Amino acid sequence: MQFGFFDDKNREYVIQKPDTPLPWINYLGSVNFFSIISHTAGGYSFYKDALLRRLTRFRYNTQPADINGRLFYIRDEDTIWSPAWKPVKTGLDRWECRHGTGYTKITSAKNDIEASLLFFIPVGDNAEITLLRVKNTGNKNKKIKLWSVIEFCLWNALDDMNNLQRTLSTGEVEIAPAAIFHTTEYRERRNHYSFYATNTNPSGFDTDRDAFFGQYNGYHEPEAVSRGNCCASVAHGWSPIAAFQFDIALAPGEEKEIIFSLGYVENKADKKWEKPGIADKKQAQKIIDKYSSPGQVSAALDELKSYWDGLLGVYSVSSPEKKLDRMVNIWNQYQCIVTFNISRSASGFETGIGRGIGFRDTNQDVLGCMHQIPQRVRERLLDVAATQLASGGAFHQYQPLTKRGNNVIGGDFNDDPLWLIMAVCAYIKETGDWEILSEKVMFENNPGITGTILEHLLKGFDFVTSRRGPHGLPLIGRADWNDCLNLNCFSETPDESFQTCTNMDGTTAESVFIAALMVLAGKQLAQVLSHEGHGKKSDEVNKITGDMEQTIVKHGWDGKWFLRAYDALGNKVGSSSNTDGKIFIETQGFCGIIQAGHDKGYPLMALESTEKYLATEHGIVLVDPAFTDYHLNLGEISSYPPGYKENGGIFCHHKPWV
Repeated sequence: MQFGFFDDKNREYVIQKPDTPLPWINYLGSVNFFSIISHTAGGYSFYKDALLRRLTRFRYNTQPADINGRLFYIRDEDTIWSPAWKPVKTGLDRWECRHGTGYTKITSAKNDIEASLLFFIPVGDNAEITLLRVKNTGNKNKKIKLWSVIEFCLWNALDDMNNLQRTLSTGEVEIAPAAIFHTTEYRERRNHYSFYATNTNPSGFDTDRDAFFGQYNGYHEPEAVSRGNCCASVAHGWSPIAAFQFDIALAPGEEKEIIFSLGYVENKADKKWEKPGIADKKQAQKIIDKYSSPGQVSAALDELKSYWDGLLGVYSVSSPEKKLDRMVNIWNQYQCIVTFNISRSASGFETGIGRGIGFRDTNQDVLGCMHQIPQRVRERLLDVAATQLASGGAFHQYQPLTKRGNNVIGGDFNDDPLWLIMAVCAYIKETGDWEILSEKVMFENNPGITGTILEHLLKGFDFVTSRRGPHGLPLIGRADWNDCLNLNCFSETPDESFQTCTNMDGTTAESVFIAALMVLAGKQLAQVLSHEGHGKKSDEVNKITGDMEQTIVKHGWDGKWFLRAYDALGNKVGSSSNTDGKIFIETQGFCGIIQAGHDKGYPLMALESTEKYLATEHGIVLVDPAFTDYHLNLGEISSYPPGYKENGGIFCHHKPWV
């Protein structure tokens, strides 16, 4: 079933039915302020960090899905409907969503009222702007009531969800005629607040969630909408919201426009207060005033489109294949920038709570966009390098707000340091910026331990090459690129995290994948060392990579494809001798890239086996056959039912490398 189409001229994907198989999401924002928005206006906004600076509340794993976000209600006599279709889900005469580059537009109609919603984040400002248009397309006068509602998150998204004994007692707001300011915890340690404002004086407002919706009502049936009026509630603890009501009269053919701004402001310590107990709102007012007219909003949207014109215009192709041009020229490049910005830390599946930005992930992400934003990539590489451990290993993730590494989802993923080598070398190839190698950067965010970027790369390489198992292959540690291949876990305890538990000493389980990546990264590192005048060290690295390539040929070949690993008991993983999990995707691609066993025809045989056993009409599966039983020696990968996630799922991530 087709739900939409690509509009190549306008660089938009057009969704024509609201009941898509899953919420189809766009990502708004360019530098610091970001929003996730579904095709029915669900989602949330945050400043830099979806865990620590969440502006609006969102609930995952709900039924129905995608139930809250940006809520709009229209009451036309006794008919209540939502311009975005959800949350009311009243049948509409017409509905369409257009996800564009950095903006989303939803248009709908019901009973001679046409409504459109435009959402975007302007370049350079920490705010999401919404332009709402309502038009009477009939031949009779219309009187409608309209509501716009957002629900504030109490900043820390995990606390907001779990620590109710505190958060239900902290909510605070300040109210202006056409703006509601969320000032929870501003009275104490916070120097930031958020706001939801409109350019049109509302007919009513609410800031207390229960007062607006009713204690036992869902988002689809707000009590205020049912009775026709807000009640001017003032949140004091519990759950603050911003709800505006507008009573609108429309003559035939008449259209009215209302602008909303959801923003974030930080004040300096000596600028926190306008007067005792009243937050200083000068910065917020500047943003509100800047987007107070349709002309200003239109100009900001044009600037945003020009911004994306510049990014997408750096590289383009022209081929006989329309779909290839579309993918390369628009959507692949757009999505690479989005991934750089958010690094999969927040999505329809990642809640923004359980992880920050990954070390490995980020070094991979920059590979796809450094031709577009080289300066930002440079800054990101320095940030990531600063979280590297003094040993040469790496924190597996760091929080984007604090830029500090942590082991919340585990550590000791032994492939991590090699990806920094890959990323820095790719950056130099793209930009010619050899000076980055001499930049001094902290280890472990500790100003007392510093080293040049080149020293970071060497420490990372030495970390991997000095940790080898019985076959001379690199030790896997917690896991490698396949985070669920936990060969040292051996977990028998329910509720124990596969990502953080270790029950083996880690001196036996080896990764053929890390070996191949080590060769690939090492060859590039050797070239860098040679260029920088370190010929002896370059020769040493080349010797190590050459020896490792031969080790892969000797101990990593299974007969028709490359092995995946050796487990903590010394058994082969990803072998024809296994009952399940005979062949994995990662080593076929990377061992092929380094041409391991080329003189014996191994790379071609491995790709032929990939096509035979892993390739499907929907993409290449990660492993075949999928595991049907839990294997203590393999960890999380075998905990999933066949076909889910790493146990035989299709990962878009791996396919380009293969």
